[in-house]
Amino acid sequence: MRNTFILIVLLSMFYVSCKSPGSTSGDANIDRRVDSVMALMSLDDKIGQLNLLTSDWDVTGPTFRKDYEDLIRQGKIGAIFNAHTAAYTRKLQKMAMEESKLKIPLLFGYDVIHGYKTIFPGIAAIEAAASGLHWTFAPMVDIARDPRWGRVMEGSGEDAYLGSLIGAARVRGFQGKDLTDPLTILACAKHYAAYGAAQAGRDYHTVDMSELVLREVYLPPFKAALDAGVATYMTSFNELFGIPASASQFLLRDVLKKEWNFSGFVVTDYTSINEMVEHGYAVDHKHGAELALNAGVDMDMQGTAYLRFLKELVDEKKVTVAQIDDAVRRILKLKFQLGLFDDPYRYSDEEREKQLIYAPEHLDAARDIARKSFVLLKNNNQTLPFGANVKNVALIGPLGDTQHHILGTWRAAGDNAKAVSLLMALQQEPGFKVVFEKGCDIEGTDKSGFAKAIAAARAADIIVLAIGETAEMSGEAACRTNISIPGVQSELLAELKKLGKPIVLVLMNGRPITIEKEVDMADAVLETWFAGTQAGYAIADVLTGRYNPSGKLPITFPRNVGQIPIFYNMKNTGRPISESKYTSKYLDVSNTPLFPFGFGLSYTTFAYSNLALSDSLLHSNDSIVVSVKLANTGNFDGEEVVQLYVRDLVGNVTRPVKELKGYKKVFLKKGEEQTISFTIKASDLAFYHSDLTFKPENGDFMVFVGGNSVDVINASFKLQ
Repeated sequence: MRNTFILIVLLSMFYVSCKSPGSTSGDANIDRRVDSVMALMSLDDKIGQLNLLTSDWDVTGPTFRKDYEDLIRQGKIGAIFNAHTAAYTRKLQKMAMEESKLKIPLLFGYDVIHGYKTIFPGIAAIEAAASGLHWTFAPMVDIARDPRWGRVMEGSGEDAYLGSLIGAARVRGFQGKDLTDPLTILACAKHYAAYGAAQAGRDYHTVDMSELVLREVYLPPFKAALDAGVATYMTSFNELFGIPASASQFLLRDVLKKEWNFSGFVVTDYTSINEMVEHGYAVDHKHGAELALNAGVDMDMQGTAYLRFLKELVDEKKVTVAQIDDAVRRILKLKFQLGLFDDPYRYSDEEREKQLIYAPEHLDAARDIARKSFVLLKNNNQTLPFGANVKNVALIGPLGDTQHHILGTWRAAGDNAKAVSLLMALQQEPGFKVVFEKGCDIEGTDKSGFAKAIAAARAADIIVLAIGETAEMSGEAACRTNISIPGVQSELLAELKKLGKPIVLVLMNGRPITIEKEVDMADAVLETWFAGTQAGYAIADVLTGRYNPSGKLPITFPRNVGQIPIFYNMKNTGRPISESKYTSKYLDVSNTPLFPFGFGLSYTTFAYSNLALSDSLLHSNDSIVVSVKLANTGNFDGEEVVQLYVRDLVGNVTRPVKELKGYKKVFLKKGEEQTISFTIKASDLAFYHSDLTFKPENGDFMVFVGGNSVDVINASFKLQ
């Protein structure tokens, strides 16, 4: 009894005397506070902090435990995921603060990938934080070059440079400038590392590559996330160099914690310590716990291997208390930085939650972000935007009136009832009448709805056909060998084509799909992905011309799956394609993609000219300026994404045929011209050499500027 009293007094003094994480004493003050807490902790208490379990509010994996509330009371959980809303997180936090021995606050995490309630990611952190969450398992920064892989829809595409910029921006968006702001949440860069290169495009599958490719293509976005201040990393499910990522000392200790000096903590993906047994790398879960801690994993998600076995492993001298202390210290430090030790309930404010969820400004942002993400793939004879002659619109297709599928997967707590379908939006347009017929389902062979759809289309001035994938056809564990449009949707398009009416194809999908025949049949094609809560309004904005589309593809669209993997920054071969038979090409299809990386049309047209370099010689400590004249030569005001690529013609190791090195989004009124400039430094041309040193190499280079990775103008310079 006396010992318990002393403990309570010490904790009370600790909480009262410490300053906030935002104080000028900074990290040193937080380190002292962490030391104070750790001095009170037994080994069991420390191991509890390394344990992350799901609540039963949501399920994002194959299994979950029901005893998480008892474990909270016992101090055997450091963090909870899939628990959200201000009221529920307050309830669980209260258990930790009033019923556990040490009263260490819980950390609440959730997969806020594409938004929390308002689906599109612009305001994800605000809504998530307002609902009691401290941590998101995003951004996913895996580079993906195989659209069969379902999780391609979570990331930023195929290019390491673009992926690095987007990943860093998302980290800053989640974490803001100061983690003491209760409307910021911890970000988590995942899946570390190379998960996007799973063989055969199949989720959880083996990854096998050289360290050269790993460092050049797959690691840069993770490093960019670190440079942006990312708080946590999540290990990947795959193996690399024959070792599961959660047991990789190379990835976790050598690169992340030593080479990059990462000071946050590493969490596994869902039960990935346990899955080392299935990999054939661990004998059992206990062995997996040993391998993971020694490799540098700080927190065990859902597997409870740490909870069950770390104490035994310490006794057996297979892991050390020092390793456990290091992991605990990393976790506690972030809890301090979030201000949870000062106010464990600071995120669980129900009034703030009511004010911020689906706030009008959030819906406006979602609408704007969505329409800016759309990519106009085809627009023959200026089919779009709708002209004054369009009085009757036939909206056809199984995705024309969906509130479910437009939210896509990884929708967190998104609500179908709050989503705006395309039909709902078009019915509010004053200039024309809309008739809707579903025509067919997304999947299946039923054509019984074709007749009504054709009849509706026959009476219309223009046909808008909304087709694509279900939300569940992409995302985790949603890989496809056939990435064409499913069911009889394409057959419906073929029947509508016979009417001779202009057809606008509105695509909704989470990945590149093989649509060569569909593109040929349509007059205009608008790729809208899964556009979120305000999808209908955003699509209507583009169809009617209130917004001129400006999006560009972050990933290549293949003609068919036989071309996969296909990406813009491939390397040349010793026998590049030519008229000769014995060169690198197919017998049955072109080498070129259906749509290249960076592609996207506008309602207006842009012309590039006068590409010039400030100097043809770039010295190692200097820079050159690349300038180009851009002219809006069409009939609409519009935005263009001007893209800069380079090619190193001869290298210590072979170099890609093009590499994105910069881009600028420019708005021009019709008839307007502007000179756009980029600066290239020698350091921009650095690459990993055969000895894994990272540096530029003297020699000849080409520079390309254009509206996509194919349609470019070029010039040359020399680095010396």
